[in-house]
Amino acid sequence: MSTPSAPKLTPAEDKTYAGLAQILGILGILPSLIIWIVFKDRGPQTNKLGKEALNFQITMLLIEVVGYILTFIFVGVILIFAAWALRLIFSIVAFTKVQAGEDYKYPVTLRLIK
Repeated sequence: MSTPSAPKLTPAEDKTYAGLAQILGILGILPSLIIWIVFKDRGPQTNKLGKEALNFQITMLLIEVVGYILTFIFVGVILIFAAWALRLIFSIVAFTKVQAGEDYKYPVTLRLIK
């Protein structure tokens, strides 16, 4: 007995979830991860742009981890602040681009999930 697959997203829903993966990244890696895992097989934009958002959030998390390790010298504090600022700015930019119907590639991202 097979389980029924979830219905495909409409283009409007696909755009909405792709945008949410971007803007909710302000809160950290979990919202982008959850949206990508739940909706990646249901909409092409959500898959592509959600993966892009997730890669960016992983990159920011790695920068923050290095920052926390280096907090014994002032460089760590700067790295943590820079990751927070980049996450805020680029998540907002990505959200506006996605809502305008454009694809967005984050400029400072390790593309770990292909």
